[in-house]
Amino acid sequence: MTDTIPTEFEVLDERFAAVGGDDYVERLHTGTRWAEGPVYFPAGRFLVWSDIPNERMLRWDEMTGAVGLFRQPSGYTNGNTLDREGRLISCEHGNRRVTRTEHDGSITVVADRWEGKRLNSPNDVVVRSDGSIWFTDPPYGILSNYEGHAAEQEIDGCHVYRADPVTGEVRVVADDFSRPNGLAFSLDESRLYVADTRMKHLRVFDVREDGTLAGGKIFAEGTEQDIFDGLRLDDTGRVWAAAGRAVLCYDPDGTLIGRLKLPEPTANLVFGGLKRNRMFITASSSLYSLMTNVTGARPVWAGR
Repeated sequence: MTDTIPTEFEVLDERFAAVGGDDYVERLHTGTRWAEGPVYFPAGRFLVWSDIPNERMLRWDEMTGAVGLFRQPSGYTNGNTLDREGRLISCEHGNRRVTRTEHDGSITVVADRWEGKRLNSPNDVVVRSDGSIWFTDPPYGILSNYEGHAAEQEIDGCHVYRADPVTGEVRVVADDFSRPNGLAFSLDESRLYVADTRMKHLRVFDVREDGTLAGGKIFAEGTEQDIFDGLRLDDTGRVWAAAGRAVLCYDPDGTLIGRLKLPEPTANLVFGGLKRNRMFITASSSLYSLMTNVTGARPVWAGR
């Protein structure tokens, strides 16, 4: 049953003063162990998200408000997104792979190994307009049985990868992360933002035409309380990051301009609804929603 809490925007810079929306945040569902990976399906007007420790994915219906199971077992799925054809792309901690759910419901493995070695536990994923699939691979799903299956790490490191849409080749594009996590492209896809949760910062890379990365400077620094997780952009290029008990908002120049405070530690977010102006936030035990005057970046399935 939906309940509400007062909306609490903290304005840190005058550029955030115009950001607003409903004066209440809706809690659409509670009862998960660790909510993650929200993805909005516009054709069906529903949202799917992950409950990692319970090894299930849940589905919230925008028309009725009903919540039900989408998939169980889920392979301890974490991050999710849609590709250019509206198909679900998922990071499965337990199965140590990235998969695509086809329109007929069958599952295709996008990536599960690099140079013959099993991936750690793919965490979050984004699709570029050329169809390439980019994902992060920290070890959270193999550290214990809580978010996957305890296992030895076969790859020496935690990397950012790119899966080629034509050949299927899985290639490391960044190998100097400690715990790579959320990631998102800039509006023109010329840059890639990546969170490093352990290092408590966001980095930004230039994306070359051949699909490789350059640079990697620090875009934003977090704190002991604001530890970066999932990322999304709005249509002005501002970066929204789930971090601690808030969603932080950064100007494209890297300035922290404001935050939306929440009562639980946040994990991820997505813009959805008919106008992409409804922010959905996964936070520990709950799924939250806020209708805003902000519009999410145009998704890859809608074209660039």
